[in-house]
Amino acid sequence: MIHDPDGPDIATAPEAPQASPWNLPNALTVLRMLMVPLFVWLLMRESGEDVSDRWWAALVFVVATATDWVDGHLARRNGLITAFGKLMDPIADKALMGSALICLSLLGELPWWVTVVILVREIGITLMRFVVIRRGVIPASRGGKLKTALQAVGLTLMLTPLDGVVGTAGLWIMYAALVVTVVTGVDYLRQAFGPRPAPAR
Repeated sequence: MIHDPDGPDIATAPEAPQASPWNLPNALTVLRMLMVPLFVWLLMRESGEDVSDRWWAALVFVVATATDWVDGHLARRNGLITAFGKLMDPIADKALMGSALICLSLLGELPWWVTVVILVREIGITLMRFVVIRRGVIPASRGGKLKTALQAVGLTLMLTPLDGVVGTAGLWIMYAALVVTVVTGVDYLRQAFGPRPAPAR
């Protein structure tokens, strides 16, 4: 039985048994968390100046980012969504992206104001997701997916030791990601805390 405060109770089929947290999607989430310190060590070991370390750091970042897509896809496809995954997946994602932003700013390659704005939005929205989750899950919008893709591509390009066109392209993609990040953050707040639509009669 589903209780809707704005409407009648709705009879439903019995809920499926809760998936065990010991599953492949959650293992990938934990792996992504473990890859964060390795990524930071590779990127910062020689103050970001060693070409080989930069390539390895970029590779680790790409692989870790890929696990974010894979674990979510597997969890949804196989019905393996768990409380652990709901909690740890966004934390692992923000830890990876946040580490890349902070490290690049420490190396003087990404303006601090870009890092601060993105981190404030990402951390703030993640915390608010936990606050409003009882009201229902707000699905990822096209803007949110675009934001994630832009951040991933921009950071990957900036992590490589390539200068010139590649480095400049990475920075401009991050500026575009910043704009989309702010816009989608405002849209999320509107959906989460704005007026709820009146129930159908």
